[in-house]
Amino acid sequence: MILREIKVKSILGKSSIGDYCVNPYVGCMIGCIYCYADYYTRKFSNHEDEWGSYVDVKINAPEVLLKEITKKKKGTIYISPLTDAYQPIEAKYKITRKILEILARYDWPVVIQTKSILVLRDLDILKKFDNLKVGFTIISLDEKITRKFEKMSSTPKERIKALKVLKENGIKTFVFIGPILPFTKFEDIREIINESRNFADEFYFDRLNLKPGMLQKIKMIKGYENTEEIEMNKYYKGIKKEILEFTKKESINSKILF
Repeated sequence: MILREIKVKSILGKSSIGDYCVNPYVGCMIGCIYCYADYYTRKFSNHEDEWGSYVDVKINAPEVLLKEITKKKKGTIYISPLTDAYQPIEAKYKITRKILEILARYDWPVVIQTKSILVLRDLDILKKFDNLKVGFTIISLDEKITRKFEKMSSTPKERIKALKVLKENGIKTFVFIGPILPFTKFEDIREIINESRNFADEFYFDRLNLKPGMLQKIKMIKGYENTEEIEMNKYYKGIKKEILEFTKKESINSKILF
């Protein structure tokens, strides 16, 4: 793992999910094969290494955030679009925890999305927010499939158990089922919903959005060698219809993003 400590001039970025976003790190140890962040990170940084093999720690992020939020209009902050704020290195540096301490103090709305149960470490801070949502990305309940695509994430079962803990502590929760991997059976998606629906206030669904080089990486994984974009488009049209019918029938609070 290539690890660097860096200093930044700004930490609040633009976001299509909230008003702002915060990325405590550049790069991500979880190293998801399907992650669009690989493509965007290469565009704004000088990293040429394999995604998942490097992390830049923004060691001054809390101090910079404190300066920025006192000058900017209050808005919802999404944590995090280009990294997992609770990747393993967070256990050591606690950058995300320090950021949340500041945001809770100033009562800014926050949305956290992660694949790591390390988020439970910060339960004491999360409970201080008046406006907070915490969600887990889950692509499959099959740990073998998950591990092929997410080398250092918490297991699907661990994530669902953590979701339950968050819900029991009065925190609003969601499950992000995405990217839905090519040719995932609807039965598998339904299983994720049924296993987590008692602990999730909302469900989001998204397809695999291919970035340059991503399809080639996926085709190197056993079982996905024959994945082709033209067939994917047909598949997603059909699976979207099944998700819509099921969530409507079951009165599940959900949003399809494709």
